[in-house]
Amino acid sequence: MRKIKEILRLKHDVGLSYRAIQRSLNVGYGTVVDYLKRADEAGIEWPLPAEMDERTLGRLLFPSPGKKGHLHLVDPDYVWIYQELKQKSVTKHLLWQEYRQQHPEDGYSYAQFCHRYNSWLSRQKLSMRQHHQAGEKLFVDYCGPTVPIVNPDTGEARQAQIFVGVMGASSYTYAEAMWSQQQADWINAHVRMFEFLGGVPEIVVPDNLKSAVRKTHRYEPDLNPAYQQMAAHYQVAVIPARPYKPKDKAKAEVAVQIVERWILARLRHQTFFTLFDLNTAISTLLEDLNQRPFKKLPGCRRSQFEQLDQPRLRPLPAQRYAYAEIKQARVHIDYHIEFDKHYYSVPHEFAKQAVEVQATAQAVLVYAEGHRVASHPRSYRAGGHSTCAEHMPANHRAMAEWSAQRFLFWAEEIGAQTRAVVVHLLAEPRHEQQAYRRVLALLSNAKTYGAERLNQACGRALLINSPTRTSVESILKQGLDQQEPTTDQQELDLNHHENVRGESYYH
Repeated sequence: MRKIKEILRLKHDVGLSYRAIQRSLNVGYGTVVDYLKRADEAGIEWPLPAEMDERTLGRLLFPSPGKKGHLHLVDPDYVWIYQELKQKSVTKHLLWQEYRQQHPEDGYSYAQFCHRYNSWLSRQKLSMRQHHQAGEKLFVDYCGPTVPIVNPDTGEARQAQIFVGVMGASSYTYAEAMWSQQQADWINAHVRMFEFLGGVPEIVVPDNLKSAVRKTHRYEPDLNPAYQQMAAHYQVAVIPARPYKPKDKAKAEVAVQIVERWILARLRHQTFFTLFDLNTAISTLLEDLNQRPFKKLPGCRRSQFEQLDQPRLRPLPAQRYAYAEIKQARVHIDYHIEFDKHYYSVPHEFAKQAVEVQATAQAVLVYAEGHRVASHPRSYRAGGHSTCAEHMPANHRAMAEWSAQRFLFWAEEIGAQTRAVVVHLLAEPRHEQQAYRRVLALLSNAKTYGAERLNQACGRALLINSPTRTSVESILKQGLDQQEPTTDQQELDLNHHENVRGESYYH
């Protein structure tokens, strides 16, 4: 009120203009005009009476509304507003309009409506300050404590990890025990969680563990390819929490704490021998947790889920996601890639190139530049090879197709004498591939000399008891196959040849 008195003094005693008073007192021009206008309307003269204090002056300038017929305004239902704001496209302005329709004469203005709601919200738990729309976000994390599972034969205890998921709007919670936090367990837990919910949210918010994020970044984290593939299958977006920002997933932190208190703590005196037994116990306590009434909000987690989140979830895809391990590989010079100590072929034109391998429990798929170039049944035989003939070059494929039956059929087409020589070559005590090469070299002479001459040369080689490739080729080169055999070229008994020394020579 001191400035009001100064405004009156400067106006009446000094005679300053409104602008001059504004600059002198550093107040708004409108304020000066308003105060002087109120003084005129209230009949206040200058100088003020000595008995008029600041309180009396304030009441004269700013009289309160007449007390007769004073209207009592109705407070809105703040819990109802909090629940309704979780619905998509619902705004405070819309809720205020509905509130004023119910209380047209005794309702607050929009500004007071928002102010009073925000004041109420600030007095609630901190977790309520986050605004989660129905069906939008699903937060996932692991509990810190683990649960031992005892081997009944050895007594050895193995620690099971506890996976937790919670819907943002309803706080509907999922929990499951698994052996590790590795990528396979992590992704398969998501698949079972979506089936537990009966649908898929818009966004999944994980932590920055290695199974989810390959490279952390404050704004653009790099997801693991397998996790990204799972998200694409369910058409869900993955937005990891920022590193060292636990408030980004405060909902998950609270859910983990609740699971530890209301599930794990109640199981601390029980001994489990299988993972299935542990998950059965968790499932029973989880149902009790989701049906436990809220303390400050109406209903429970299940009822809120059925009312808010469930109608907003997208339906599950027709086919369940099968976990696929994804890794980068380079094609070897023998047009094979190595995965899990087994070798799988790819088309030979991709030799020495980088490819992507996606392996499920049943199949191994190879992709190059986003296109699938090879697929094989999954093999767990270490050091083995899975080779498709279509992936081999023409010359390699021809060599791979070598077999005794094929060479015999080919030789028989040339002639009976040729087939007899091939039978002799295949019977030699050599490595199979060496015998094939000799037979191939023999039969290739048909291209140079013709099938008839080759068959005749083979007959002459059999006649002299020398059915070898070199003998046949020598006969062809010298043209002996085109001559009639003489008497001295008949079959000889090498045991009685003059150049062969018998046992009597050494005695």
